[in-house]
Amino acid sequence: MALITKLTSSLEKIFVKDDPSNFPSLEKISVLKGERFHLQFALKESDISFGLKRMFNFKIETDLDIPVTVRRVQHIPCRVPSYQNAQAVDKNYLSYEPGLYPDALMPVKENEIICAPYGQSDSFWFTVDVPETANAGAYEIKVKLVGVGTDEVFAEEKLSVKIINAVLPENELAVTQWFHCDCLATYYNTKAFDEQHWIIIENYINTAVKNGINMILTPVITPPLDTAVGGERMTMQLVDIYKNGNDYSFKFDKLDRWVDMCLRNGVKYFEIAHFFTQWGAAHAPKVVAFVDGSDTAEKIFGWETDACGEEYTHFLRSFVSALIEYFKGRGIDDKCYYHISDEPSMAHLEAYKNAKAVIADLLKDYKIIDALSNYEFYATGAVTNPIPANNHIEPFIENKVPDLWTYYCCSQYVNVSNRFFAMPSARTRIIGTQFYKYNIVGFLQWGYNFYYTWHSLRAIDPYVVSDGDYWVPAGDAFSVYPASDGTAYESLRLDVFYDALQDTAALKLCEKLLGREKTMELLEEDANGPITFSSFPKEAEFILNLREKINACIEEAVK
Repeated sequence: MALITKLTSSLEKIFVKDDPSNFPSLEKISVLKGERFHLQFALKESDISFGLKRMFNFKIETDLDIPVTVRRVQHIPCRVPSYQNAQAVDKNYLSYEPGLYPDALMPVKENEIICAPYGQSDSFWFTVDVPETANAGAYEIKVKLVGVGTDEVFAEEKLSVKIINAVLPENELAVTQWFHCDCLATYYNTKAFDEQHWIIIENYINTAVKNGINMILTPVITPPLDTAVGGERMTMQLVDIYKNGNDYSFKFDKLDRWVDMCLRNGVKYFEIAHFFTQWGAAHAPKVVAFVDGSDTAEKIFGWETDACGEEYTHFLRSFVSALIEYFKGRGIDDKCYYHISDEPSMAHLEAYKNAKAVIADLLKDYKIIDALSNYEFYATGAVTNPIPANNHIEPFIENKVPDLWTYYCCSQYVNVSNRFFAMPSARTRIIGTQFYKYNIVGFLQWGYNFYYTWHSLRAIDPYVVSDGDYWVPAGDAFSVYPASDGTAYESLRLDVFYDALQDTAALKLCEKLLGREKTMELLEEDANGPITFSSFPKEAEFILNLREKINACIEEAVK
């Protein structure tokens, strides 16, 4: 009856076939005040002939006087770990084969009975939020597996925690993962913006903000994203529009509630939904309105509407002008970012410029951001605040584009950071160092909770279908899972990305104390060359050692 256990870092992904003995032990860690840290407890019952299941409870002993949250890492079916095979991607994947991959973080109740699985590994995710008011010093966390109804200790692991006498600064990046309200309504079977829907939306926004997402996609009109040409997604329009003849008026009650909810939960920025269709800006989004006194809203614009047609231009100028005045009245107009069209290619440059020209004068004092890959959009002035993909960012860096953002999605699968199931967690977290080095001010990812298939043709169960139905690599479309009570379960990928944001903040604190030159020296001295978006250390050990070095320098500087 051999029970194998190991306390290891959050940068390991533990598959059911793994042996915990093969993972590096996590024996000590340093953290800053106000920082969140994670660790994993892996276990495996190696004697598969053991007749009775071994049952136990977790017993956590610590002098930290801080709650330790325990969650079980649930393995999720993954049919598309990567595009095609190793030759089509790169060598920095954990596997290219379908299977069960560790991802969802499921709550473990206090005194919940745990059974050690026979011949397979299981892992538990421990999270500690260190308050800013914590006392600096050395502490210890002991994790024991205690038999149910007995005092027998099956296993014990311990971690030394050093709290540095410095507060981790607040994240300065604008971070958005697109928030899909219709996916929540579909999954939970609610009507758009009924009371249940509002409660669920707020739960998901609360979880987003907790994990560093401080900008929320705001559907003033139904976002024209991932929709088949001629198709429609559920209407998600926060502004009531009234059309009388050729005149438009607007009611902002639902938008008021949205803004209040976002501000209440700590949202800093509002990302206004795109005004033109995706991949070309050729058409108007779906817009519904109450026409000539009707009490039933009907569609007035959509795929049949030319983007720059006279009727849509007249509406859009009225709408944008009213939005700006509304946001001014709320005192948040400087926190609003606008979109024209998502992911235009060079073939769409003229169409994009024409669409933007419709409202460019109205938005001249505001930031227009769009995800794209071609530097020409910036060079020609079509976009002044571009969001290049992290595999197309080099020309923007070389030409010193100010206030640079970046993004990734399914297309960023070779030699760059991303968050696919099959990628090592270190590959997800390394982006924090890249944010710092290149002074990135914002990050965008398209799927916080996208629970549909390709082109939003139908709904999926994210616990079963993690690839949008053979559409994208697993992990691209969402970073949270729907709980039955209308809250969101985090993924280990979301937690690891949050750690990346904390790395950026720690590096900025180090720069404030020691200067940029010294911080850059610390950042790259063990990297075997300059860190770029396509070239970086692949090992988890690099990131763990880097944070220990940075924390040690911060500690010395604040003595």
